[in-house]
Amino acid sequence: MLRVSDPAHFSFTIGTRLDGRHGRTGVLSTPHGDIATPAFIPVGTKATVKAVLPETMKELGAQALLANAYHLYLQPGPDIVDEAGGLSKFMNWPGPTFTDSGGFQVMSLGVGFKKVLAMEAVDVRSDDVIAAGKERLAHVDDGGVTFRSHLDGSRHRFTPEVSMGIQHRLGADIMFAFDELTTLLNTRAYQEKSLQRTHAWAQRCIDEHERLTAERTHRPYQALFAVIQGAQYEDLRRKACRDLEAIRGSAGTGFDGYGIGGALEKHNLGTIVGWCCDELPEDKPRHLLGISEPEDLFVAVENGADTFDCVNPSRVGRNAAIYVDQGRFNINTSRFRRDFTPIDETCDCYTCANYTRAYLHHLFKAKEMLAATLCTIHNERFTVRLVDRIRESIAGGYFDDYRAEFMGAWRGRIKTP
Repeated sequence: MLRVSDPAHFSFTIGTRLDGRHGRTGVLSTPHGDIATPAFIPVGTKATVKAVLPETMKELGAQALLANAYHLYLQPGPDIVDEAGGLSKFMNWPGPTFTDSGGFQVMSLGVGFKKVLAMEAVDVRSDDVIAAGKERLAHVDDGGVTFRSHLDGSRHRFTPEVSMGIQHRLGADIMFAFDELTTLLNTRAYQEKSLQRTHAWAQRCIDEHERLTAERTHRPYQALFAVIQGAQYEDLRRKACRDLEAIRGSAGTGFDGYGIGGALEKHNLGTIVGWCCDELPEDKPRHLLGISEPEDLFVAVENGADTFDCVNPSRVGRNAAIYVDQGRFNINTSRFRRDFTPIDETCDCYTCANYTRAYLHHLFKAKEMLAATLCTIHNERFTVRLVDRIRESIAGGYFDDYRAEFMGAWRGRIKTP
């Protein structure tokens, strides 16, 4: 067992390793509890997983939740969350919490990027990152990002120091350094420039993190993860990892872990995660930002990612899309009108134990709010349980067999389950 500890109650313990690969099990220990890894972290953007009680998220097996610094900054404001005692207490969530830096949102909402893994569908003109047909709402310079609120158009500015201040007041157990979002359509030259900017911002983040940690001794320690950019370029990804690991604050502290972010093509996911994990110290946790599709989870775990977050299970659930072991299908189609079986007879979630496909079909057709609740519960449970089983397969020495079994049945999007 390999363990790295912070004197302020954050630690990461490595358990079983995949032979010849970066994949492993582990335990992330935080002031609000432990996270057994690999683990899927559901997203509660505005301090709530939409349509589902925090207590229900605990019951379905979620070990931690991730909230969004950008959205909570705009509403209700980090000062209110801080006054309430921090994110966990504010939302009545008993476990660990993550917050992202807001860097993705100030750019994605500012220029209209679709929230997809590679952002291939975005029509972007030049390295100014201007979305076709949309007013540009975010402007990047070496100091930070100036943007307009998607709520009311008011003008705001995020810098590394501002992001750290917001996240410290939100009080999550794990937070991320402020970084610049790029797309696959940016030029190589711009990717290099952006990488330098993100590195400079990372240094500023760790300096401000040290200052605020020393100032806010009345709150538990918050771990700070750097974010690795570099798009599809191997040399830039590897350089980003080495450069971020070398950063130290004035007190000599480095980053507690790393987030692998930025735009990437789905078919290169495992390769890019592998490049990063080749370079990163093995005794620090690695979080992959924004994935939840089953095939991506297996690839990411095998190549060394420890935790993942994504809005997808709840987002598609609110729109009638349901996950089962064979793939994803829409429950609001006519064939389910008289189907009085559960979504999945092998699933142990509350929805499958108590409701039928016909009832869920009815709720969507009737536009009842309960539809979103019941389908989100199932999708979140499906994803959490899948990663739990992946973790168990590593510990038990049968990861490859389990992946072959699962992927042999998985067909992606399907018309019928």
